Amino acid sequence: MAKQSWKPGNMLYPVPAVLVSCRDKNGNDNVLTVAWAGTICSDPAMLSISVRKERYSYKMIKESGEFVVNLTTKELVEATDYCGVRSGRDEDKFAAMKLTKGEAEKINAPVILESPVNIECKVKQILELGSHDMFIAEVVNVQISSELLDEKGSFKLQDANLLAYSHGEYFELGNKLGTFGFSVKKK
Repeated sequence: MAKQSWKPGNMLYPVPAVLVSCRDKNGNDNVLTVAWAGTICSDPAMLSISVRKERYSYKMIKESGEFVVNLTTKELVEATDYCGVRSGRDEDKFAAMKLTKGEAEKINAPVILESPVNIECKVKQILELGSHDMFIAEVVNVQISSELLDEKGSFKLQDANLLAYSHGEYFELGNKLGTFGFSVKKK
């Protein structure tokens, strides 16, 4: 198979496209789209988001030390795109996209009720990287939609129609191909 070399760039795709909600010290709320988010530790549960310093939400998150990662779905694809190309300096993106605000339980920030999973986070460290700074945060609470629980109380995240972002395009996640450990499982 022939290969070409390209200039160094971020080609680690697909990634989750998430809506990050935050609140400043004066009680102003905002939401922004982040495609650079990831799991970094399981115990304690931690994740990271990377945000440009010039983004309106950057200062809000830096000052408050708190934010919510709201997972996105097929139904939220327009809001996900919109909140990534519009600024909260200019408008209320919650209102513009008809997103319903709820309250986080463990931090002072809004959650998006249309999101199937709201991950409440407290910033532990900020790494200055270049074009983006990485907020390393501990997960302090997770709210999940009861509609994704089956009759036994098992969480069925695969039924949420989650979004993925790949090189400028949004995709709905597809078919299950296996489960953890299936390759070594006795048949």
